[in-house]
Amino acid sequence: MEEKKLDLNSVIGIVLIIGIFLWMMYQNKPSEAQLAAEKAKKELVAKEAQAKAASVKSVVTPTAAVVGDSTQLAQLQKTLGGFAYSATLPSAKNDVTTIENDFVLLKIANKGGYIVEATLKNFEKFKKNSGQLVSLIKDNNADLNIQLQTNDNRVLNTKDLYFEPTLTKVGADQILSMKLKSGANEFLEYKYILKPNDYMVGFDISSQGLSKVLNTAKPLDLQWNLKAFRTEKSVSYENRFAELRFQYKDGKHDYVGAGKDKEENPEKVDYIAFKQHFFTSILLTNTSFEKASLKSNNLVLDETKDTIFTKQFNAAVPLAFQNGEVDYKMNWYFGPTDYATLKAYDKGMEKIVPLGWGIFGWINKFIFIPLFGFLSSNISYGIAIIIFTIIIKIAMSPITYKSFLSQAKMKVLRPEITELGEKFKKDPMKKQQETMKLYNKAGVNPMAGCIPALIQIPFMYASFQFFPSAFELRQKGFLWADDLSSFDSIYKLPFHIPLYGDHIGLFPLMAAIAIFFYMKMTSGDQQMAAPQQEGMPDMAKMMKYMIYISPLMMLIFFNGYGAGLSLYNFMSNLITIGIMFVIKNHIVDPDKIHAQIQENKLKEPKKPGKFQQRLQEAMEQAEAQKAKKK
Repeated sequence: MEEKKLDLNSVIGIVLIIGIFLWMMYQNKPSEAQLAAEKAKKELVAKEAQAKAASVKSVVTPTAAVVGDSTQLAQLQKTLGGFAYSATLPSAKNDVTTIENDFVLLKIANKGGYIVEATLKNFEKFKKNSGQLVSLIKDNNADLNIQLQTNDNRVLNTKDLYFEPTLTKVGADQILSMKLKSGANEFLEYKYILKPNDYMVGFDISSQGLSKVLNTAKPLDLQWNLKAFRTEKSVSYENRFAELRFQYKDGKHDYVGAGKDKEENPEKVDYIAFKQHFFTSILLTNTSFEKASLKSNNLVLDETKDTIFTKQFNAAVPLAFQNGEVDYKMNWYFGPTDYATLKAYDKGMEKIVPLGWGIFGWINKFIFIPLFGFLSSNISYGIAIIIFTIIIKIAMSPITYKSFLSQAKMKVLRPEITELGEKFKKDPMKKQQETMKLYNKAGVNPMAGCIPALIQIPFMYASFQFFPSAFELRQKGFLWADDLSSFDSIYKLPFHIPLYGDHIGLFPLMAAIAIFFYMKMTSGDQQMAAPQQEGMPDMAKMMKYMIYISPLMMLIFFNGYGAGLSLYNFMSNLITIGIMFVIKNHIVDPDKIHAQIQENKLKEPKKPGKFQQRLQEAMEQAEAQKAKKK
């Protein structure tokens, strides 16, 4: 068989095919620029994949990634000791948690764990429709701090440390737990509990497992500070009623005096109230504070310049350890200084409303508050004040009648008393004795006119306590007054008058005019009724001056007070003038009184009263001693 051989044509064909293949490979080879671009693209894809992987890892295990940084933890431990753990948590940032109901809005900060905003949602500051809600806490005007003494001799402040928030709901209640952690299960906790439609906020302070970290031999020092915002139209008027009040364990109530750097250090305290006239922040505790350091400082030194804040309040109380832990059940109250609202909590908080002591407070609690509350619930507040005043004055009219009747009797006896004065001019003691005999014989009691007047004084003083404290008058208008709880103004003065102010109030002016006519009407009868006593000031001349001085003083006084009080006093004096006019012209007849006195003289003298008898005995003893000396 013939052997096949590779011919020349075949070899040339193979060489050409290989050459063509090599040429094609060379032509399709990427350039250096293309290679660089491809390399950059691959590197970018690789980086994006790494970043995505890292992001997924941080979302899944953030705590482990941060806490696991032993270098960072060691650095924090140098300054924070056992509480360095809290600074490594994701919550260690300047965030806030908001809880709210229909009454209040509260914001609690991670840093410090305390309330940084407390806003009352249903009240406006300064004036009605101002659009600015009342905020008792805002813009760093308040803080809460606990000083922590650690076992390694550190002093830390909770206001500088970060708490971990956890917000839950139990039914309609919102529960916010703020934990300052030294480990996964060791912490200091603030617990806030807000119920629907309530100004009261539950506030518990407790600890768990901190005996390893804290020095429990000494109690913790809780510090609460607040710089009270002005919320009313007049800063000077509001500042007058802004004060720090507190209640003892036994229910006794007290306050820190107003002024510059006032301080009290009571023991066994149940609550501390930072009162701002119509609004109040109160810290209450179920376990009485063993002692408290309370300070109040007046910030209104010049009412034309100091217009933002009224008082600086500071309170410091100890929190005692029990078995190495603290556990205090407390409450915050952020709300109106309204007597009915505070009393409804049954914790004695209504005592912060200054209704007066003793009989003045009783009149307000048992007469003024119930009566005015009933009237104002059915009619407008201005009309309620007018009807309230009419009822009070009608109820007091029998006393007014007795007072005027006594003055009329003394006026009838004045000629005879003057005659006795002339007859025994050189013997004052004898003159007094004969005058007392005349009173007894005529059946006239010289004290009868004073006693009714004294009875009316508590009601007058009670009104001066009631109206400035009546929260329901706040921002309620009547006629030209837009706020019965503050001054009314019909003209703004271009200057400021000391004690008077920079405005003209019409209600104070009307009250002063009514007082003038009342005094003008009564001073003549009083002068006629009271004969000039030897060695005593001339009351007639004094009354002439007082007719003008008293209305002027009251005008100055009322101009800075609430319009409600001025309206009450105007109506009170106007009604009294009307009652006395009726008594004088239609009820009391001087001729009949004179005839009755003359008839009484013919009768057997009545046995003198105890007061008259003691006075007569004292005169007789003085006369006997005088004769003995002679």
